[in-house]
Amino acid sequence: MPEELAPTREVDVRIAPNGGLALDGGEILPAAVQRVTFYGTPRGDGSNVVLVTHALTGSSRVAEWWPGVVGRGCLIDTDRLCVVGINALGGCYGSTGPASPAADGRPYGSRFPVLTVRDLVRAQRLALRALGIERIAAVIGGSLGGMQALAWGVESPEAVDLVVAIGASGALTPLSVGVSSTARAAIANDPNFKGGDYYDGEPPAAGLDIARRLGMLTYKSERLLLERFGRRSDRKGEEPQAGLWARFDVEGYLAHQGEIFVRRIDANTHLVLSKAMELFDLDRDYGSAETAGARMLARTVLVGIGSDWLFPPTQVHQTWRRLRDGGADAAYLEMASDHGHDAFLAEPESLSRLLAPMLAPLYARERRADGALA
Repeated sequence: MPEELAPTREVDVRIAPNGGLALDGGEILPAAVQRVTFYGTPRGDGSNVVLVTHALTGSSRVAEWWPGVVGRGCLIDTDRLCVVGINALGGCYGSTGPASPAADGRPYGSRFPVLTVRDLVRAQRLALRALGIERIAAVIGGSLGGMQALAWGVESPEAVDLVVAIGASGALTPLSVGVSSTARAAIANDPNFKGGDYYDGEPPAAGLDIARRLGMLTYKSERLLLERFGRRSDRKGEEPQAGLWARFDVEGYLAHQGEIFVRRIDANTHLVLSKAMELFDLDRDYGSAETAGARMLARTVLVGIGSDWLFPPTQVHQTWRRLRDGGADAAYLEMASDHGHDAFLAEPESLSRLLAPMLAPLYARERRADGALA
């Protein structure tokens, strides 16, 4: 295991634009906090800054959840670049979210507004501006993080040079929306949910557990599950034929994942951010993906994952083609993996080999800048 990389700096940035933070849904947050984590020191012009946007359950501490991709000597090298992570608005790792106190001092709970991916990106841009960073060299993310990366390219075309979206397309498929909404329904139907206002009692752990089990199935491929679990009995000794609730090995795995998840994620955050994923739609938000592509100035790279059925590679490829048809300087790469959607987390070496040529111009520019500063 690589040594855990400590952040250089971590700060909570209060963003309170005049009139409050206007959201796509029409609501206004009077103010919000963004938890920002730095690995390295940004240059004044932001030319060495790489923003890493996180997926549904991530945090601003990107080196913790993306080891092998972010770190010393890694694809996103913290010795040569300033890597920045921002906990998404609506999150539960330092940024304003449903568990945060509203103006009356009580948690927002059910009063927290619906967010879009564009809302998350605008909040990130405001936080970076408050820290004196107007431009960044690159934004890179997978899944929900990939959606954010695409939105950065469209919403702030003048502020970013490279966009890398991994396992993300212009919109979720109906199947993916259906799975996501079913996971959210599991949370909502937990008796402890109380419409989202559960902070003075027990959290909806049972519903969140089920949501995670369902989510884990979407993150893996059938081939991986066959190889890893097959139809074997539970590794703790249960035999599936012993009773109605006696488990196969895959059931024990899913139960374990659920147990871990309920200890680290706020259920309302899961609802808010998964809804943001469902709402992301380049066609609806910008008129068409081609129109979105016409707005993008950054070099844009979309990475499909061969065994991903949450964001099928055909869908990612179609998004790439439509952005390119609109005029975007876009490339498509495909990652061969049996890990499914989770491949961008599970196989850092393969992902790094695939993306290294795309980041090479950034490192070449850094070498020139270092030489000029010497």
